[in-house]
Amino acid sequence: QQSSYQRVVVSKQKNNVQLFLNGNLQFSSADEYRYHEALVHPAVTASKNIDEVLVLGGGDGLAVRELLKYDSIKHITLIDLDPMVTKLATQHPLIKFLNQNSLRHKKVTVVNEDAFGWLRKSKGMFDVMVIDFPDPSNYSVGKLYTDNFYKEVKKHLQPGAIAVVQCTSPYAAKKAFWTIDKTIRSAGLNTIPYYNDVPSFGMWGYIMATKDSIFELKRNVPPSLRFYSSDILNNMRRFPIDMQVPDSILAINKLNNQSLVTVFEQEWDNYLQ
Repeated sequence: QQSSYQRVVVSKQKNNVQLFLNGNLQFSSADEYRYHEALVHPAVTASKNIDEVLVLGGGDGLAVRELLKYDSIKHITLIDLDPMVTKLATQHPLIKFLNQNSLRHKKVTVVNEDAFGWLRKSKGMFDVMVIDFPDPSNYSVGKLYTDNFYKEVKKHLQPGAIAVVQCTSPYAAKKAFWTIDKTIRSAGLNTIPYYNDVPSFGMWGYIMATKDSIFELKRNVPPSLRFYSSDILNNMRRFPIDMQVPDSILAINKLNNQSLVTVFEQEWDNYLQ
């Protein structure tokens, strides 16, 4: 179906369920647990407190599913622009089965608004922020990867809080990945980049961000995880040479240039040729 914002497609082949937005794969049920466990659990286990959690994007409810594995989380606010996606997550039987009906949980509040605008007007402070936007393939999404946006993120982080951002592939689009890292640092946050292998996507990257100078794990992961454990995080933080670029050649992604969108498109075009 066509929503007000994008083309939304759910497909199923045998037991594999996939969600596409504007033709871009968002998840495959065969391996989405690898993506979502890596996205959520390092940040949650490293945050000082986990009472209040904010999810930006992630309207499919799969990141929220992972968050709900922590009983001590008191409240989760999810901001997703497209009501069709969050409706899908609460009503479509295949998606509801995958996310374990997470968006209907009593701890969860769903808001359909632009994340940038919502952050600017919000007075909320959060212990964990999970930022799960689509890749910056156009200027509408690219604004959510700018220094202005990350400055807003910083304003809403409690002392000891961790934000985590999904950041495309550091193998296929390494300049784009490290541009995001540099942009987050330019907003006054310290970064902890890492990656893992998600077969449907390949090598995939994430960046944790914090106002603190020391990063350490403060709690254990739930016992029910299928992929992630705290033992592998150090390995996930080690980037081989073919995933690295000199910081000096990277530009900060700003609202008035959106250089990241151009870099992202060029790298993925070259990779897919």
